[in-house]
Amino acid sequence: MPRPTARVLALLEVLQAGGTRTVADLAGLLGVDERTVRRYVEHLVDLDVPVRSVRGRYGGYRLAPGYRMPPLMLTDEEALAVLLGLLAGQRSGLVGASVAAVASASAKVRRVLPAALGERLDALVATAAFTGPTRTGEAPETDVLLAVAGAARAHRPIAVRHTGRDGATTERTVDPYGLVVHGARWYVTGADSASGEIRTFRLDRIVTATVLPGSFGVPAGFDPAARVLSGLAEVPRRHAVSLRVHGTAEHVRARIPAGIATVDALPDGEDGPVVRVRLRAERLDWVPSLLAWVDRPFVIEEPEALRGHVHALAARLAACADSSAPDSSTPGG
Repeated sequence: MPRPTARVLALLEVLQAGGTRTVADLAGLLGVDERTVRRYVEHLVDLDVPVRSVRGRYGGYRLAPGYRMPPLMLTDEEALAVLLGLLAGQRSGLVGASVAAVASASAKVRRVLPAALGERLDALVATAAFTGPTRTGEAPETDVLLAVAGAARAHRPIAVRHTGRDGATTERTVDPYGLVVHGARWYVTGADSASGEIRTFRLDRIVTATVLPGSFGVPAGFDPAARVLSGLAEVPRRHAVSLRVHGTAEHVRARIPAGIATVDALPDGEDGPVVRVRLRAERLDWVPSLLAWVDRPFVIEEPEALRGHVHALAARLAACADSSAPDSSTPGG
């Protein structure tokens, strides 16, 4: 149920639309009785909002002409939705605006937000990296996201409660090097106190995040987005696939979706550039299609079972290529 403060702000928003609104109309919109509407109006007057009472048959309440809008009243989640919507829309191509236009719109929203909330959102915008187009997915808690962003910007460690893939919840301290949006999810990557290694965590699996005293330094040249993508490609799965592909790293990376595989350049062979592609998969039946899309000669290093899947796809494609279309003049054809 909305709190009284939320309804008072809702009343202000209705009156800012202009015109005179009857008490009965306002009561219906806010879901309260007429006596409560009058009390809310008194709250606005106490805040120096010039609400005028209009008497008569068509009377009610309206704002004084020329009243200027106060600081934008958005909750943390609403402000987060507005700014991330601008950023994600522009970076995914859904919004055909220039970078300058998005930055200008974001700045206008930022100027009318309360200072404390604006600073937290500034930290998020400054630390977030996008690996590509975004889509709808599981969102982290707003408080967790803003806390991690603020800690990453200030280089402060955070204490988190994290639920792993196995459902077990652990408590650990993380030095957040950066935030990354990949596909449908938010990730934080940084040094993990429990393992002493650089780890990547899904933010929707972090239950709580508390900023701690102290500071840390980010390793020189560290790329949060690249680290998240390589970490996702190395997640343990049933099959470990390794291939030598005759082609440039740029060509191969452009053909393989980010986060699926790691691509490392090897010394050039007799026929030119060579790279090693490593990926992990629960099933092998989709890997041959990926190799066909890469469209470069390759050698399977492991696993042996992949050879059978490649032969099977090649046979199906050859059979389809050799088949003829039915004669449309034949009855029933």
